[in-house]
Amino acid sequence: MPTLEDKLVQRAVVEVMNAIYETDFLGFSYGFRPRRNPHQALDAVAVGIKSRKVNWVLDADIRDFFGTLVHEWLVKFIEHRVKDKRVVRLIQKWLAAGVLEDGKRVRSEVGTVQGGSISPLLANIYLHYVLDLWVRRWRQTVARGDVVIVRYADDFVLGFEHRQEAERFLADVRGRFARFGLELHPEKTRLIEFGRFAATDRRDRGEGSRKLNFLGFTHSCAKARAGWFTVLRQTMRQRWQAKLQAVRTELKKRLHDPVPKVGAYLRSVIVGHTRYYGVPGNGPAISAFHKAIARLWHWILGRRSQTGNVPWDRMRTYVRRWLPSPRICHPYPSQRLAVMTQGRSRMR
Repeated sequence: MPTLEDKLVQRAVVEVMNAIYETDFLGFSYGFRPRRNPHQALDAVAVGIKSRKVNWVLDADIRDFFGTLVHEWLVKFIEHRVKDKRVVRLIQKWLAAGVLEDGKRVRSEVGTVQGGSISPLLANIYLHYVLDLWVRRWRQTVARGDVVIVRYADDFVLGFEHRQEAERFLADVRGRFARFGLELHPEKTRLIEFGRFAATDRRDRGEGSRKLNFLGFTHSCAKARAGWFTVLRQTMRQRWQAKLQAVRTELKKRLHDPVPKVGAYLRSVIVGHTRYYGVPGNGPAISAFHKAIARLWHWILGRRSQTGNVPWDRMRTYVRRWLPSPRICHPYPSQRLAVMTQGRSRMR
């Protein structure tokens, strides 16, 4: 792990290099960038699929990206934009530091700085040259139909109008990645029929609708109350269950803590969950999470009670006092994206 001095210098280098690369990075890149966050990427996906002629979606993930990034290529990319040799040498030293395994120092020619604050920026630089610029050129010279892309770190989603172009892109990007030491994750990379007409076409063929997982949300094709097409975003079941299991484990550790202390902890869990997953259309999921947390608390209080049970009248008082009611705290994707982009596309 980097020492305090390394962390300070890395943070300073990141500030300087951000000023350089923020003018270069493309609009559809959202991960680990100033004034950008996962919800902007989620909004771009929803608006892109809804407003463009998207019928096929490629959900792609790079296998062990942060551990397979090639140092030689990364240094070349940095030298293309940064002329100060001292900065380049600093980055090379961090990359060459290696890791400790069983008390022994192991050097490697691949991978980013372990635990370093500069790692996210280096990853973005690498993918900017390997993927982003190449995708923009591919869309301009090869594609004939609509193509949209949203990338968050090493997880990216592309929407295509034509299936043939989606399949060709998948083959082309695999070849592109192989040149730079990268590989698409075979289990997490999927080409699915998804879009305005996908659900209807699959239903006519007697097939079920497909769903897309991205940044903790399951996206599905749906219709708004007014009848038009929309993208419904719901909490991924795996994330929902994993969080509940983590809370259950923590409550066991806090079995004998005072009620106010446990209530404050659970309130922070509810608030954090709601702030991330409280998007329009996800109200039932965050309400179910709230109820599940209340049931877990009731169960743990019963374990410490002499009677083995806590009356629900008292439990409801605890819930009202400590567990804030779930609410939607994010605007509709088109509203926020319009404010953020001010007419400039972040999907293209």
